[in-house]
Amino acid sequence: MNQDEVIRLQSIVKKLQSEDGCPWDRVQTHESIKAGCIEEACEVLAGINILTETGKADNLKEELGDLLLQVIFHANLAEKEGLFDLQDVARAAADKMVRRHPHVFHDPMRGKDGQPVTDWVEIKQLEKEGREWEEEYLPGALEEGRELINKAAKRKGLSMPSEGGDRLR
Repeated sequence: MNQDEVIRLQSIVKKLQSEDGCPWDRVQTHESIKAGCIEEACEVLAGINILTETGKADNLKEELGDLLLQVIFHANLAEKEGLFDLQDVARAAADKMVRRHPHVFHDPMRGKDGQPVTDWVEIKQLEKEGREWEEEYLPGALEEGRELINKAAKRKGLSMPSEGGDRLR
């Protein structure tokens, strides 16, 4: 197959979200698919555990695809809203990796004092300068993630361990 599979998947998602697409997909929002995103991330963890314990990669491949679908779904919603598109998401991730690995890709960034900045944490702090307020949203997001994971476990008939306990049974 010659077509880039990511582009193919994106065109499928766009078709599903279109007026003549799937009624369910058409009405989804960033909020309505939060649960699916966190659930797919957890299923990627299960796929990694399966790979580690059995050497079998099929589940991990499938679950990474499902997580990629979530990313594309959100990016397409954002594109319809005029915010950004999948290319912007990929560009932001690629640019970030290049910036945070000066030892691989370029000369180091310079701090306010003009000195080279090569430490990943320091580079991240420089990138986030003026946006420190975004960190205030993380505790609430982590709690929301915990609640969504608990709901997913209940839906799948799994019991959740207490904090610091064993894995799902």
